[in-house]
Order: sequence, then C-alpha cells, then structure tokens
Amino acid sequence: MFITGELPNQTENTAVALGCFDGLHLGHMAVIDRALAAAGDGLLACVFTFAKPGLAEELMSFSVMEGLLAQRGVGLLVRPEFESIRHMTPREFVDRVLIESLHAKRVVCGYNYRFGQNASGDASELVRLCEERGIAASIIPPIEADGAPVSSTRIRALVREGKMEEAARLLGRPFVIDFEVVRGQQLGRLMGTPTLNQLVPKGFVEPKFGVYASLAKIEGGYWPAVTNFGVRPTVGAPAPLYETWIPHYEGDLYGKKVPVCLLSFMRPEQKFDSIDLLRTRIHLDGVEAGKIARRLRPALVLEEEKDQ
Repeated sequence: MFITGELPNQTENTAVALGCFDGLHLGHMAVIDRALAAAGDGLLACVFTFAKPGLAEELMSFSVMEGLLAQRGVGLLVRPEFESIRHMTPREFVDRVLIESLHAKRVVCGYNYRFGQNASGDASELVRLCEERGIAASIIPPIEADGAPVSSTRIRALVREGKMEEAARLLGRPFVIDFEVVRGQQLGRLMGTPTLNQLVPKGFVEPKFGVYASLAKIEGGYWPAVTNFGVRPTVGAPAPLYETWIPHYEGDLYGKKVPVCLLSFMRPEQKFDSIDLLRTRIHLDGVEAGKIARRLRPALVLEEEKDQ
C-alpha cells in the first residue's frame, strides 16, 4: 500500500472511500469495503482521510490504521494535513482532490459525511457534484448495533468505561494500543513479573483505570497477557501508563512498538500492603487473563499457549 501525506498526481483511476476513519469501526469498514468492491472493476482502491487537528481523542494509532488497511487490500492511502484542504469549497474539493489529484471514477462515503469549508457540504451534495462530473457516487447507510448507529463517539465512551468487549463488537476487533515500550523502575523484573511499560501519547483515549485481560502481538504471534492501566497505587507512577505482563514470554522489547489488545476488564486498580501481596495477585491475574483470552479470542492465541 502506498501512503502519502500530500495530494498525489495520481494517473491510475481510483475508487475512493471518503471519511474521517478515526477508529476504523464497522461503519467505516462498510464504506471502505464498498470502494474495495468497486476496485474489482480495474480501479485502484483508495482511502482519503486527513490528519485530524486534535478535535477528538484518538482511538487508534496511524500505524495500526496503516496495517489494517493494507491487510484489507487498500492500494493507496492519502492523508494530508487538514489545513491543506479546510478552505476548499465542496465544488473545489471534488474538482481538485477527487478529479485532478485522485482520478476518481467511483466515490463512496458514509451517511453523515461532511466536506468543504466549514463542513458546508453533505453526502447528498457530494453525490450530486460527482454525478455532474461523470463520477459514480454512493452513500452507505448507518451500521447499527443495539438500535443506534455505530460511531467513534460511542466507542470512546465504552473504552473510557472499560467496556472492552462491547467496544470490540462495534470496532469489529479488539481495542489495541501499539505504543513504544519504555524503561520503567524494573520492579516487575525484580518480582519475577517483568512488564512492558507504554506511555499514552497526548490526545489518545484512555480506558478506565484497572486490570485487563489482554493479548500482546510479538513477532507475528499473540501472547496471552495481563495489562494494568493507571497510576500503580502500590508503587506509584507520575502519569497513567500501560503495564503488561506476558507470563510465558521472555525477550527484550525496549524501544519497540508492541501491539497490545485489551480484551476484558477484570478488576479496578488496587493498593496492596506489600510487594509480596502484589506479586501474588499479579500471578493470579495472569492465570485468569489467560483463560479469558482463550475464551474470547481462541483463533489468535498461540498454539503452545492453548495447551497450558
């Protein structure tokens, strides 16, 4: 998949999925899948979005987005800075972006898509402007769950509440972070439970403080793990962070971006009276988290882990 932060001078005709795509949930994927289907007619499947100006907390990193779109079969991802397109009128956006830059022959958007200066254009206007120029355009209706449209706003609320199984249902996959592993105080290593420490970037959604069953993706395999997110009340932390213990993995992951999927909330953070009590509870949490991982995501768990 080719990725660009600039408007390309595309020569190949494209089928373009338009949207913010801040989470790639089930509704977003319905739009992208329609563009992919159109690509079967000899068009290059393209996703056009933009680097957000920080108006909402992020649900996924760009590297996770990139991996999911490439896996899906998208051939071109165009993600310019919002400032570069914000002053275009709806007509200018269609002419300069869709026609001149992307050579779009088919365009797909969601029912609530807005574009153009001050979000003055809606999905219906997009269809009208495209059809006037000989471009086939379609609007994807809302994908609903429990009687309401799937949305990034709903998913953010679920993540903040620690409702990871519900969030995964709307996302179509587990909520995942893939931040760089940094060095901590090495207390976990001294206790025999070495952890991956991952700080939360500014502007990224934060889950409810507590302990989660999780899966860590390392070298293509998924390892059952237990993750604490919060301020570590027993030993203290200057800021909220993720700490993940992978019971059956040994290796140096400092400086690497390790994807960690949060599967299910297990319990709130707890302050223990001693390090020994903390160690015992971590081991119990690890056993329980492994059972949850094998129950919720059996296809992802490594074969050697399933046998334990």
